[in-house]
Amino acid sequence: MDQLQLICHCADTIIGREELGKKLASGKRLKVKLGVDPTRPDLHFGHLVVFNKLKQFQDLGHEAILLIGDYTTTIGDPSGRSAERPLLSREQIEANYATYIDQAFKILDPSKTTVRKNSEWFGNMSFSDVILLARQMTVAQMLEREDFGNRYTAKTPISIVEFLYPLLQGYDSVALEADVELGGRDQLFNLFVGRVLQKNAGQDEQIVITMPLLVGLDGTRKMSKSYDNYIAFNDTARDIFGKVMSISDETMLTYYAFLLLKTDEEIAQLKTMHPMECKKKLAEELCAKFYGRQVAESEREQFEKVFSGGDVPDDMPTFSVEKLLGAKFARLVDILAATELFPSKKEIHRLFQQGAIKVAGEKVPETFLLETEKEGTVVQAGKRIFIRIVR
Repeated sequence: MDQLQLICHCADTIIGREELGKKLASGKRLKVKLGVDPTRPDLHFGHLVVFNKLKQFQDLGHEAILLIGDYTTTIGDPSGRSAERPLLSREQIEANYATYIDQAFKILDPSKTTVRKNSEWFGNMSFSDVILLARQMTVAQMLEREDFGNRYTAKTPISIVEFLYPLLQGYDSVALEADVELGGRDQLFNLFVGRVLQKNAGQDEQIVITMPLLVGLDGTRKMSKSYDNYIAFNDTARDIFGKVMSISDETMLTYYAFLLLKTDEEIAQLKTMHPMECKKKLAEELCAKFYGRQVAESEREQFEKVFSGGDVPDDMPTFSVEKLLGAKFARLVDILAATELFPSKKEIHRLFQQGAIKVAGEKVPETFLLETEKEGTVVQAGKRIFIRIVR
């Protein structure tokens, strides 16, 4: 597979494919830009789709530019939104930025990655500069964007600031003199604006490459923290393995293609495997990507022991009721909340309602009062969490 075929593999839309072929053939080292707004502290596997493509360019010797939209985050990207995004404080943005870099370098080579912030240029812009930028696009052009058009038709408010967002993202490409910009399918309009602004600035227009939006764990909607159907870069090895094992067989094949970059021929070969074995292989490979082969193999072994053999894991955490709550017995719901293994008490309530909380293998109600024996009591919460409760 040559450079152009490799880069185009799995891409959703490519604007300037012929020009990309010529630049690659010339041997030019391209500036390849991927922008991320630090709106939340975690990156998830939906981001991995575009990070993989940036890594491909990096491995081919091109300059990988990871642009942190610390300035544009103060506006909020309206892409794919039916309402304006909430604003974050500068402190929240800086905290999220720090975690983004650590997570990004789980995929990218830090020694070969250029990290920039767009506050470097927007922080020094005058109001007259913004006016001149705004002159380059019309309201009619903005309304051609599907989400803006839908909101306008539905009479849902669109702020002028939101109209500025595509212009600011486009100007990032001018400031960086980007040759290529990567993004998700929902970013196509913003990436195209970059071409318009570069042309107006007398630069070569960037090649635009968008990637498909990864389906989440529910198998229907795009992966998103808002839908709670995501796998995070910072998830534990056990959670990554367990979450991958929860996806449908159909979704599994798209994960092989978009997250592990398997070719059509390799996908065809995978279809000949038993679905369960194929899914375990996927979970192991993705776990190894973040935690190494040895940990991934251990997680597979534990998964097979618990879910195939009906056993419990060897390395489950142990908690003392007295240390957690200062009592010899308590409601199980309060004990589980005190372990801090769950994102919220609301999540624990949901698991009880689904009958997903078991004590010694038996489902228990939310009112269950746990009085432990000295050797402890095994509690299972959902499919992946096992804990031992002792006095």
